[in-house]
Amino acid sequence: MNNFNDIKVIVTDLDGTLLNPSHTISEYTKTVFRALHQQQYLIIVATGRHHLDAMSLLEPLGFPVYLVSSNGARIHSPDKELMFSFDIKSETIKSVLSLGISDDFTTVLYKEKVWYTNKHNEKINDFQPEMKYMPEIVDYNEVEDLSTIKMLFSHEKHSKLVELGNLILENHSEVLSFAFSLPLCLEVMDITVDKSVAIANVLKKENFRFDQAISFGDGYNDERMLTSTAKGLLMGNAPESLKTKLAQLEVILTNAEDGVAQYLANTILNT
Repeated sequence: MNNFNDIKVIVTDLDGTLLNPSHTISEYTKTVFRALHQQQYLIIVATGRHHLDAMSLLEPLGFPVYLVSSNGARIHSPDKELMFSFDIKSETIKSVLSLGISDDFTTVLYKEKVWYTNKHNEKINDFQPEMKYMPEIVDYNEVEDLSTIKMLFSHEKHSKLVELGNLILENHSEVLSFAFSLPLCLEVMDITVDKSVAIANVLKKENFRFDQAISFGDGYNDERMLTSTAKGLLMGNAPESLKTKLAQLEVILTNAEDGVAQYLANTILNT
């Protein structure tokens, strides 16, 4: 794609994409996105993060954006109005937890105002430079209402998470799906929830189409988003397995190199 005149919408993931390795937005990226906002491009951030967590990370941009969070289970308008919400039923979560999941896994349930976890996990906590969305260690056997926005499992071995994901689908394939936001983070969602579906709702509201959008991502939870837009860009830091699977997509600089902002500055802004 060499002609970007028809592009009116910028869609980007957060972790490993818009955010640098310190989980913040660099000054250069802020400058580029403020220029895009001033030129009236529609900005959509689509992330696996919870909305409270994501909103605090996006505040330094200095302007409002559409926020698709929890892989599409929540949509917030630029004025932070909740446009869409979907939770996995408590009975479904209880059924997953009854599969005999080893204590080696960190198990997280993302509730509306707090996230439940079975153990302290420093790697997960490090994703929040400032704790705006608080964790609570719980015994899931003692929690009555387990309804949740999204479920996450973490383990030191990616292969163990693949096995767990397949086990969950063996028993819940009609209601749940899973994707990897990072190799060590298995995210379990309702089967109807996906970033691309949520983005379609935003585009419809704003009278835009996917063929007017460009998107950026680095994880398997970005796959349908990247292949739905007019042009999808994979980050240089994306897993090699994803680059191979989506070999038709262009690979750009890493998030440590401000890959998203560099690409947009050179193609959309022509700076």
